[in-house]
Amino acid sequence: MDSKYTLDKKLLRSAFEKASSSYDQAAVLQREISNRMLSRLEYIKYQPDIILDAGSGTGYGSQQLLKRYPGKQLIAMDIAQAMLLQARPNLNWWQQLLPIMRHHHYVCADIEQIPLKQESIGLIWSNLALQWCNDLEHTFAEMHRVLRIDGLLMFSTFGPDTLKELRQSFAQADSSSHVNHFVDMHDIGDLLLHNGFSEPVMDMEYITMTYSDVLNIMRDLKSIGAHNVTQGRQSGLMGKATWRKALSAYDKLRIDGKYPVTFEVIYGHAWKPPSRKSVLTPEIRRQLGLID
Repeated sequence: MDSKYTLDKKLLRSAFEKASSSYDQAAVLQREISNRMLSRLEYIKYQPDIILDAGSGTGYGSQQLLKRYPGKQLIAMDIAQAMLLQARPNLNWWQQLLPIMRHHHYVCADIEQIPLKQESIGLIWSNLALQWCNDLEHTFAEMHRVLRIDGLLMFSTFGPDTLKELRQSFAQADSSSHVNHFVDMHDIGDLLLHNGFSEPVMDMEYITMTYSDVLNIMRDLKSIGAHNVTQGRQSGLMGKATWRKALSAYDKLRIDGKYPVTFEVIYGHAWKPPSRKSVLTPEIRRQLGLID
């Protein structure tokens, strides 16, 4: 990946901290994609004992998972402490003793460095968080490490055509990066296999939202913490001339007077299989010369 698209994690954390109070009102797309992921679980007959919601935000997905898997333990993990505070119910001391709350835990951490024990999780659920990783291969290695044998990874993320209208418009205004780099679906599938996952299932769909003006687009992105935090971003405020060029370019993309915003949504799931070593009996290993 071009270094100009490397994410500044300190700025990323700060952006989500600031967006925590406005996130739920603006995160219409995020909830819809979470619901579509949940519907995919209908076709997977699997009962995890411990669930990790990796990139849990304000907790919408966590709440739905607890309803689907009542009595199971769930760990909500997010890079922004303020997001976790929004997700955590404001309970009295006696309410915190309820059985359901004893099964719900909160961890502030980056999903690129998961602070959990090896093979401790049955299901990793990650809705629209992987696009905030600088090293997706390492992230999948971390997820593989903490998953139990026969555990399931289920995720959604954004593909390369996401925000293509913004990218195209700003590209005609200057050479700075204004939109994140998004990984292709096929490359994600390859990374899953390379990191030991089996039977990856990938699919993709386009969701297009429309806005009456560009300022509303930028306002919504800011409300969910989707700032430009790439290393190649322009330092300082954008000049008026650059902004006018970008707006003029975006005007040409209007459809029926509305500004389109495209999201390429990638869905995937994969399993952690037994290691090759673990499935070989001592007799077979002896025949293969692996032991004396």
